[in-house]
Amino acid sequence: MDLPQGKLPGGMPPTSRDLVGYGRNPPDPRWPGGARLALSFVVNVEEGAELSLASGDTRNESVHEIREEVTGQPDPCMETHYAYGARAGIWRILDAFDATGVKATFSACGRAVAANPHLARAPAEAGHEVSAHGWRWESLANMPEAQERAVIAGTIDAIVKAVGTRPVGWHTRSAASMNTRRLLLEEGGFLYDSDVYDDDLSRMGAPGHVILPYSFDTNDMRFSPGGGFVQPEDFSRYCIGAIDWLMHEGKTAPKMLSIGLHLRIIGRPGRMPGLAALLEHVAKTPGIWVAPRREIATHWLKIAQERP
Repeated sequence: MDLPQGKLPGGMPPTSRDLVGYGRNPPDPRWPGGARLALSFVVNVEEGAELSLASGDTRNESVHEIREEVTGQPDPCMETHYAYGARAGIWRILDAFDATGVKATFSACGRAVAANPHLARAPAEAGHEVSAHGWRWESLANMPEAQERAVIAGTIDAIVKAVGTRPVGWHTRSAASMNTRRLLLEEGGFLYDSDVYDDDLSRMGAPGHVILPYSFDTNDMRFSPGGGFVQPEDFSRYCIGAIDWLMHEGKTAPKMLSIGLHLRIIGRPGRMPGLAALLEHVAKTPGIWVAPRREIATHWLKIAQERP
């Protein structure tokens, strides 16, 4: 195709995105104990932060066990589907972690925690990390900067009031805005964010600030309509496959893997056997470092600072 002098389709040069990353020679993360894999369990705490007319939002949420949006009135079907995670799912998940000694990161929406502090307090009392997942369960794309600053500050405040310490990690539902990382840095106190999905290793986003990739495939969200997971073993087999593959690569190039969970999804009794099977596999596989994200970020920052 002939192009006009000095112009490219789309108006943006391809060098504006990093599609190379670490390439064939990723850095050695030197995981503790010589581990081949750093494994991060992330429990998304969103119950009470979904869109709801009853909570003062302009519309109801449309995604749960089915996809349907009720308009013109509050939606008790949607609200009670989400409430299940806060009423029942959280305790099953905490018990499963406690039985295997796993420490996870509970990524919590501020509005959920403000309404129900136990959603952050119970994980914190069990030794898990509580990180920030925005105020509501929403994308920040195109959000005005002043509003986004308020979202960040309000989320921090809700978590501090519930657990007594501020979160050091941040993850936006779906898309962050073009300002999110800058605003996190300006707010201060954040060690990492997880707003990328493009690698199996961390990287530095700014001095003192680590970027920890997240994942939508090793994630119980795929139990949602059309997501591909139906039986509990669909989830466990897929995640175990990812672990085993990265453990193989980890002989020469150790990596990191995130596994995403949701109180209202994996916390259902028909799906919990999938989490139990996964935790059992992890427990009997040597060479895996299971850690909250704050510990992985702290380690990565230390190693990065030691590199010439």
